[in-house]
Amino acid sequence: MRGVLREFRSFERPIQLLQINQAGINLGFYMLMPYLAQHLSAGAGLAVWAIGLVLGLRNMSQQGMFLIGGTLADRVGYKPMIMLGCALRTVGFALFGLTTALPLLIVAAVVTGLAGALFNPAARAYLACEAGERKVEAFAVFNVFYQGGILLGPLVGIALLKSGFTAVCLAAAAIFAVLTVLQGLWLPARRGSAGKEQPVLRDWRQAFGDRAFVSFAAAMIASYALSYQMYLTLPLEVQRLGGGETGVMALYAISAVLGIAGQVRLTDWCALRWSRGQAISRGLALMGVAFVPPAATAALALPPVWAIVPVVVCTLLLTLGTLVAFPFEMATIADMAGDRLIGTYYGLYNLLSGVGILAGNLLSGALVDVARSSGLAGLPWVLLAAAGLASAAAVGRLDRRGRLAPAARAVAA
Repeated sequence: MRGVLREFRSFERPIQLLQINQAGINLGFYMLMPYLAQHLSAGAGLAVWAIGLVLGLRNMSQQGMFLIGGTLADRVGYKPMIMLGCALRTVGFALFGLTTALPLLIVAAVVTGLAGALFNPAARAYLACEAGERKVEAFAVFNVFYQGGILLGPLVGIALLKSGFTAVCLAAAAIFAVLTVLQGLWLPARRGSAGKEQPVLRDWRQAFGDRAFVSFAAAMIASYALSYQMYLTLPLEVQRLGGGETGVMALYAISAVLGIAGQVRLTDWCALRWSRGQAISRGLALMGVAFVPPAATAALALPPVWAIVPVVVCTLLLTLGTLVAFPFEMATIADMAGDRLIGTYYGLYNLLSGVGILAGNLLSGALVDVARSSGLAGLPWVLLAAAGLASAAAVGRLDRRGRLAPAARAVAA
């Protein structure tokens, strides 16, 4: 942790505030969201279809609006979008705690999702602009704070649940309210060089028409489908093996602690040895290899104590692969965008990543059902491993062909 603190102190105040801001965002989010479905069922008395509607609308309103949020950040400024997003999430989370009426819960879900679409690309664009040549290091520390929020959020949430779900919601809303005020007081105004004189559709055509960037985003889609297995196939496997909720929480804790303890050192190690493209490609390969242990042992009748080992190994390798790739991935997006449309590029990238998560969840869920009905227990794990390795090969090919170069160098070539 000393290395993390030393790296953190080496940045200017705006970057430090953005990193603390992300820890607060994840703290507030994960205090509430893991327990929302149970509250909607037991507390609000909603039918399962209505719970699915509320949760689905929250996700859709965030993923579907990322491009618009990124474009607004480029044109209006990063700070206003970050503040507006946090303010909206304050309202959305408070509503979740103060009402059980389905129409108002839908409003809360949409507002909460829209909030994420506003502050997510804006915060990343601000961080990339402010960090300059130190983007990789800044995003490495950013991910430490990100993981810290994920680790602490559920623990704080479960402690507050003793006072009722409303207390959880209002506490989470208060965190976002405080973040809004802190940003207003301490975060300097920043914006990209995108002007309002050019139509928005022309900016979008530039982003969608950037073949190198779209190819990179498409190659990375599998990585988000794989990383989201931490919330789908891996918890299902733990539950199947009898690990229960405690086992699932242990997986999340292992992943978060590894990220907090290892991100900065691992990023420094990779930066000394590999190019950005190599680091991303090898991180993706590690994410694919992560699914080999459960694939290799799926057909074996192991005792419960040993059967959980491949899942733990998968979690460790999947987390390590993500830690290797993430800072270089974020820096590459910003460099490919140049200095004009960073928010737009992050917004488009997040939109495509959301498509990958949706497709990955549908496919992996279907594969689990097929595997259970056909007896091919290793099928989902094998295909997930193949997806990771294929993604790594695609990114490696783009890197060797010089397609991941910064925008200025790409134009000069």
